[in-house]
Amino acid sequence: MKALVSFLAALIPLPGLRRKFRRRLLSWAFTYGPRRRAKSFGPHSFATGRCVLSKHTIVGDGSGLGGVVVYGDGDVKIGDHVSIGPGLVIQTQNHDYEGETLPFGLRFMCKPVLIDDCVWIGMNVMLLPGTHIGEGAIIQMGSVVHGEIPPCAIAGGNPAKVFAWRDRAHYDELKSQQRFLGKRQG
Repeated sequence: MKALVSFLAALIPLPGLRRKFRRRLLSWAFTYGPRRRAKSFGPHSFATGRCVLSKHTIVGDGSGLGGVVVYGDGDVKIGDHVSIGPGLVIQTQNHDYEGETLPFGLRFMCKPVLIDDCVWIGMNVMLLPGTHIGEGAIIQMGSVVHGEIPPCAIAGGNPAKVFAWRDRAHYDELKSQQRFLGKRQG
């Protein structure tokens, strides 16, 4: 994709327009590619990196995906105004370890992954099957998350553990004023 965009941009005579065209075309490709694959993709959401979403993925409004790869046939719900850094891996299924063969059975067990509104996920994070990240939570880069992260928690590590909390009053005030990242303040 990048090679094709560079080739098309080279056809434009002015260097400034060439850069602008290249940036816009790459942004378009990264945004509309995932939009075609996802079950639902919010109208003001965008992708700035490589995204491979499943047909069971729902992306809310105003979310920015820096790079997401979804593995498995389980449901994935990404809420509104979620900010995701590059390198997020979401795993929604696992082998049936209680199956008829060793080391695992041939069937898969699927569990949903839910990311509530206004969540910030750093780069190179992995979300395991059955994960639920509460509203306003922050996930530190490089974390491996399993289970439930409460709302407004700041979590990190492997496995991810809550080590701090957002100021809930400040969070609620910003949310009531609809001061979301990327939204123009009037």
